[in-house]
Amino acid sequence: MTEVTHLRLYGSNLVRIPPEIGAMTNLEEFSPYTSHRLHWFPYEITRCSKLARSTVSTRSLFGNFKLRPPFPQLRTTSEAQSGGHLAALDPKEWGTTAISTCSVCDGPVEGPELHQRWISLVVATDVLPLLVNACSTACVAALPPGAAKHAPRPHMGGWDAAQPSADWA
Repeated sequence: MTEVTHLRLYGSNLVRIPPEIGAMTNLEEFSPYTSHRLHWFPYEITRCSKLARSTVSTRSLFGNFKLRPPFPQLRTTSEAQSGGHLAALDPKEWGTTAISTCSVCDGPVEGPELHQRWISLVVATDVLPLLVNACSTACVAALPPGAAKHAPRPHMGGWDAAQPSADWA
């Protein structure tokens, strides 16, 4: 799928985008508009260096700057699958069906070393809530600051996640 330039998901019932979207090296436009069940995206979408246009229903997204719906609470490393295996995961709890590589450095991830974080970043023309599956605290520290009017640094979600107040001006 490396030759895809425009991914249209208009009105889809998708809940999540797989991290493999990061391999779509020629993706220029991403259009999941009116896909209201789609609330977050994998950090790997930032690897789509040619992505210049997007049409996303931003009011449906976690942490959007107008409504501030809370981010789901992420699991801790102690809750990772026993034996360090991160295959056959429940996507309702982990945000994906499997985790094998780091969203940041693309290195391997072992269960006890998993550091999941949320970060809101500008991707093409929209601010998207991105799920990061990092292999270390160093990779979490390497993440950029959050987008303006959004949480300034990576966080684990939940009701206690600090978000700027809604901008009604």
